[in-house]
Amino acid sequence: MKLAIVGGGSTYTPELVDGFLRHRDVLPVDELWLVDPSEERRRLVGGMARRMLAHGGHPGVVHATDDLVAGVADADAVLLQLRVGGQEARHGDETWPHQAGVVGQETTGPGGFAKALRTVPVVLEAAEAIRRYAKPGAWIVDFTNPVGIVTRALLSEGHRAVGLCNVAIGFQRRFAARFGVAPSAVRLDHVGLNHLTWELGVRVDGRDRLPELLAGDLAGLAGEVELPAPLLALQRAVPSYYLRYYYAHEEVLREQLAGPTRAEVVQEVERALLAKYADPAERTKPSELERRGGAFYSEAAIDVLLSLTTDRGDVQVLDVRNDGILPFLPDDHVIEVPSTVHASGATPLPVAPLADDIRGLIADVAGYERLALDAAKRGGRHRVLHAMWSHPLVRDFDRAERLTDLLLAANGEHLAWA
Repeated sequence: MKLAIVGGGSTYTPELVDGFLRHRDVLPVDELWLVDPSEERRRLVGGMARRMLAHGGHPGVVHATDDLVAGVADADAVLLQLRVGGQEARHGDETWPHQAGVVGQETTGPGGFAKALRTVPVVLEAAEAIRRYAKPGAWIVDFTNPVGIVTRALLSEGHRAVGLCNVAIGFQRRFAARFGVAPSAVRLDHVGLNHLTWELGVRVDGRDRLPELLAGDLAGLAGEVELPAPLLALQRAVPSYYLRYYYAHEEVLREQLAGPTRAEVVQEVERALLAKYADPAERTKPSELERRGGAFYSEAAIDVLLSLTTDRGDVQVLDVRNDGILPFLPDDHVIEVPSTVHASGATPLPVAPLADDIRGLIADVAGYERLALDAAKRGGRHRVLHAMWSHPLVRDFDRAERLTDLLLAANGEHLAWA
């Protein structure tokens, strides 16, 4: 099969290549095309990918190009992992919201909104090329944040797409280690929106073990997601660590003001990784990738690619159309839940009724996401302001106006309409 990665110059890519090596018997990638605008990244990451495949005895051929059409032409599937504006734009997302007293984060709140505005038009342009030049029926797997908004943008234009996040697979792996079982024995009752999810159950060989986890290691679970133990006890659930931005906003803001941004940390890690990729003696995935983030990304990506191309019919947590699963949201909203995955697509599975507080926050953020997508597709300061004001971390209208001005000032070069 031919697989294209748009944003293939990412330092994540060797993580994927390592996965292709380990799963070559079930996912035969003959051609891997890395599409990226950076010549340096194409050279370094492409070279590393070729050495890894050669060292592992993999027959696949790696191509690196800035030509999107050549990259996706006749592709069986396309992975999207691009970052418009690079880490510099991310650093802005993580800092300018502080001027209005709001956390800065690349997928949540005002910073995440800025990323959506920069990203959606670029992704839709790439998707049109995929529709035109890739094989008929080729799947798009979106790992580009904010995944929920970007995936809904793709689906709204009729593209064959699913969204992918590594939060659920990370929880699955951690719970499997706790119980001493294989990851495949653990199934999560995972529900919410991308980066706004809760584990409502942890089923090990069919039996829900979450109650005993909450009873036996409440403090440990709370420590893993950096939230107060009483909060988990009240919800009888494990929120994802992204819920910190809502449930511990002021604490997170203080931490952000006191320390380096995540973008600065990642930039340092990427410098070390790119230096490794430049070394012709490096032929295996470097350990520094563990500090880059995106744990288990390759496993999640390969799982979904396998199921979409071989019709396995297994269950994975993906970002898919709601289609009535959460009855308080429109059918076309994108939710993150366990889904059965076939060659025809991913079908979300029913979830248990949600507690009022969880349902309310999901509905609140979903309303913002719909306004954010409208602003990303159509532009206009008034649409940006409306979406900004609607976000539950903003609300105050004067603050929303200030944040809108800050966003536009920091991102004008990436917004064609601004």
